[in-house]
Amino acid sequence: MKIGYARVSTDEQNLNLQLDALKAAGCEVIYQDIGVSGITSERDGLTQALSACGEGDTLVVWKFDRLGRSLAFLCELVERLGKQEVGFQSLTDGIDTTTTSGKLVFHIMGALAEFEHDLIRERTKAGMKAAKKRGKHVGRPYALSPGQVQHVRELLAQGKTQREVAALLSVSANTVGRAVKVYRESGSEKGHRQHETVIRESIETA
Repeated sequence: MKIGYARVSTDEQNLNLQLDALKAAGCEVIYQDIGVSGITSERDGLTQALSACGEGDTLVVWKFDRLGRSLAFLCELVERLGKQEVGFQSLTDGIDTTTTSGKLVFHIMGALAEFEHDLIRERTKAGMKAAKKRGKHVGRPYALSPGQVQHVRELLAQGKTQREVAALLSVSANTVGRAVKVYRESGSEKGHRQHETVIRESIETA
């Protein structure tokens, strides 16, 4: 059985063109999403369409991007359908995984998606490395500045507990405790040099 899926991004758009094409292609049932962006992976209509597909069925769309905007997401979805013995057909793009040539096209797209992912990852690493060389902070923002840590030490010296200080600064007690621990153990500029590393680690567990 052929199961159709149609989507438009805004309420002002209509599905007539897609519906006509899907019906002409022999779809017995068509699921729809109206006013939903292709970037959104969780869609009611798409979820229903995927749930309705069984072994031997074919999911049909008017155009590949009706399923989504991310090439990696599209390839992952079609691959998942293939494992369930469900075919996929994109009318406008001429992709049909129930045919040998269609499977070839899909595998090429999968390779392109992986290549794109690797490029993005390499560019991200290169950008972070360049930023670090320029002395810029890379990653999550610091929970406490060196000045705040000094203020923490003063409050603790006045008799306040770590939990009380943490509540005043809107951070966790762990963040306060770890930062102060470095200063107490070093008692020198070494503590200042270690401060940024400790605070970054503290954020991760806060």
